[in-house]
Amino acid sequence: MNKCYGMLGIAVKAGKLASGNDAVLDLVKKHRVKLIIVAEDASDKTKKEMQFMCNKFNIPLIIFGNIEENSHAIGKKNRAIIAICDSGIANKIRKNN
Repeated sequence: MNKCYGMLGIAVKAGKLASGNDAVLDLVKKHRVKLIIVAEDASDKTKKEMQFMCNKFNIPLIIFGNIEENSHAIGKKNRAIIAICDSGIANKIRKNN
């Protein structure tokens, strides 16, 4: 789990991360997202919506961490959804999850 948070920090510094529902959906529609992370304590509606979008656009989805931990890792507040826009970082997070 700690390696995942480290990779999130790298993604932020590289500018390869988006968070929040609107920003993530915008990038999904532009086919730029390589991985979506949803917090375990996100609402069922949020989880369902993200699962639908991931299936529609063939994007891997993982559920880990909670909103507070994930938000802290990316330097934001109250972020239930995180999108990774870099294949290398996305693959490392998926391997370490």
